Amino acid sequence: MADVRIEKDSLGPVNVPAGAYYGAQTQRAVDNFPISGLKPYPAFIWAITMVKRAAAEVHLDLGLMDEKMAHAIMQAGDEILAGKLHDQFVVDPFQAGAGTSHNMNANEVMANRANEILGFKLDDTKKPVNPNDHVNMAQSTNDTIPTAIRLGALWRLNELTTSLKACADALRMKSKEWDDITKSGRTHLQDAVPVRLGQEVGAWAKAIERDIEKLNQAAEGLRRLGIGGTANGTGLNAHPEYHKRMVAKLSKLTGLELYESDDLFESMQSMQDAVFFSGAIRTTAQDLIRIANDVRLLASGPTTGLAEITCPTVQPGSSIMPGKVNPVMAEMLDMAMFHVIGKDVTIMMAAQAGQLELNVMMPIIAHNLFEAMHIMIGAVNAFTTKCVVGLIANREQAEGWLAKNPILVTALNPIIGYLKGAEVAKKSLAEGRSIREVVVSLGYMTDADAAKALDARAMTEGGIKEGVSGGG
Repeated sequence: MADVRIEKDSLGPVNVPAGAYYGAQTQRAVDNFPISGLKPYPAFIWAITMVKRAAAEVHLDLGLMDEKMAHAIMQAGDEILAGKLHDQFVVDPFQAGAGTSHNMNANEVMANRANEILGFKLDDTKKPVNPNDHVNMAQSTNDTIPTAIRLGALWRLNELTTSLKACADALRMKSKEWDDITKSGRTHLQDAVPVRLGQEVGAWAKAIERDIEKLNQAAEGLRRLGIGGTANGTGLNAHPEYHKRMVAKLSKLTGLELYESDDLFESMQSMQDAVFFSGAIRTTAQDLIRIANDVRLLASGPTTGLAEITCPTVQPGSSIMPGKVNPVMAEMLDMAMFHVIGKDVTIMMAAQAGQLELNVMMPIIAHNLFEAMHIMIGAVNAFTTKCVVGLIANREQAEGWLAKNPILVTALNPIIGYLKGAEVAKKSLAEGRSIREVVVSLGYMTDADAAKALDARAMTEGGIKEGVSGGG
């Protein structure tokens, strides 16, 4: 049995692996772009296949495609959507501009599978379904790839926000569990007025909840599809009803809320909706970095750091220091989010590199957007399950640091004034005595009033102390 078969495109014959469902143009791309060894993400395969499958049904409804042929293409699409033939999508994301190779890879795989469904072998020279004329009917790379980018991102949106919600919920549970632990606040990495550990961690949860809101808001622009613009927005070679019908069909098939574009030219030229959504991912990433770093700081130690919380022990922390345990899940989250932010930079640069009627950098926009989502989902899920849910608060350590904090004097500002407060704080630090001892020894307050004013838990509730006065 031969290892190859001959496929033809407009440039001539090409040797293709005998069992491959792709054809000549895909093979040329494989040969021309052996760059990274990367392949399209499942989100892209799902999205581009969905476009082709919907187009076949729309053209059948319009009476523009033979029924048997249309059903064969639709069946091929359904099989790919179910997870089959994904290994046949083989083109490197670093490829010819705009994504023609990606588009033809999908066209060829679906055409060859459709022909097989119709009873023709892969090497049959009279295969009826043509990748360009039938699977790609009324389409261009220039409108299918941006549509696939939008659909693929929307496909994983719920998965992304669900992973973030689980993290926020886990942090929210910790905030409630730790609400009675009063500790030293820190600003500028220096001692500050008291805060409850629950308040501190609750703010992390709220930040992620707000990030979810921003992601959902930014995703709205992705719902506007430019499919039907064909080569440059004019809709050449597409039925007048094709755009409207495609949006409706894709909405039905995907279950996503999708809208018609109000300007097919803009939808083809501009990648701003992808950039805007990527920006929301970047914003989420920087929040996650900040939270991960706070976890690392609060867990530092265990004997020479803050050690106010303890991370779960998931693996040894050193190859040379026995017993060392590191905050590895927080470190992982940092590295993953640095990578995500790098993806956003690439998307932004690729989007601004579009010229005139087309952005030819779409393959790398697609790859980086789907990779950013993929990595964030995986990293957040791991951080939540292997770190957040197992965090332990070290009450004695947190309250011990607070007892030594001279900035407790801030609560006395309305009573003895800022300057006397500064005097008390400096004296407390210099002599190693508590604020309460010093303010009483200086005669600025009675011991009873000082005790009431320096109630650390009450300080975390805000407001001004009433019924407390200064001394002589």
